[in-house]
Amino acid sequence: MNIDSHLGGNGERGDTRPILIVPYMWIGDFVRNHTVVRVLKERWPNRPVDLLTTTLCAPLVDYMPGVRAGIVWDLPRSRLAPRRQFGLAKLLRERNYGTALVLPRTWKAAIAPTLAGIPERVGWVGEFRFGLINRWRWGESKLPRFIDENAALAQPDGAPLPPEWPVPQLRVPPEEIARWRQANGLSAGAAVALAPGSVGVSKRWTWYPEAARLLVERGLEVWVVGGPAEKGLAQEIVTAGGPGVRDLTGNDLRNGVLAMAAAGVAISNDSGLMHIAAALGTPTMGIFGPTSPYLWAPLNGLAATVVQNKSVLSCQPCQSTVCKMNDHRCMRDIAAEEVVAIAQRVLGEAAARATT
Repeated sequence: MNIDSHLGGNGERGDTRPILIVPYMWIGDFVRNHTVVRVLKERWPNRPVDLLTTTLCAPLVDYMPGVRAGIVWDLPRSRLAPRRQFGLAKLLRERNYGTALVLPRTWKAAIAPTLAGIPERVGWVGEFRFGLINRWRWGESKLPRFIDENAALAQPDGAPLPPEWPVPQLRVPPEEIARWRQANGLSAGAAVALAPGSVGVSKRWTWYPEAARLLVERGLEVWVVGGPAEKGLAQEIVTAGGPGVRDLTGNDLRNGVLAMAAAGVAISNDSGLMHIAAALGTPTMGIFGPTSPYLWAPLNGLAATVVQNKSVLSCQPCQSTVCKMNDHRCMRDIAAEEVVAIAQRVLGEAAARATT
């Protein structure tokens, strides 16, 4: 993909002014932002790219090639918070950005870049943002996927979508992984990382505890990875799997990144940790029920896409966060034995590649 046009009237290829990306702040979406970074860096190798980030997502920036800095600033989701907006605008103004890509369609996302006087503010038409966005884009509804909507903003206006977008990348130094293993008292063997959480209970696979027990019986080390909201699930899994299962859930997303980087295979619901594992290059199994793999699977590709195939469910995919019919069969009908067998195959394939 060779892109050398400009966003508006000032974006010459020789421009060196930094670019700010105002992204969606869900973890999986934040990982997808790296595709936008890569498109921009291909267009303008000499323009630094920064990401606005929340405290939660900030550790991801450290592992994203091509990102100069993360601008850590937490804004409340449910209210305007004018003082916070003005404080962010002051910080942005000091950095002399030439362009801001405002990926969310909300008017609130465009306030600080406007107050900061960033001359080019690119975004989709939405929420009466006239005066806030000054490089309008039209036709978002015609784009098939969320990643297309975001990455298209990094292209010249009207440019056709490429056959493939550059995939997100997260790179963790091996020595950092080794220190993390040692600090947590973990062996150097290939472990299976389980990510049982998700935004929305309908996306959570039912049989993680049973799968952990079967994996341990086969001599595999199992790690449960997630945030504080997954502590209860982690305890259920540890109870079922016994001493061979470690609860690695916690408050720091960096811990989750390192766990996924160190794992031999990751088994995940459709969640942010699935995107993290795939972007790291860890063989990743994504379990899908109410959501579509075409729309929401990582661009990096999955080692295995797991969906139930016992029956045809008229409600699947429903895209709903809560199951309202068919007793969650889109997830309940995926057996633990099936997932464990796939995990063993994926581990075997990874071991074979490592020896060739």
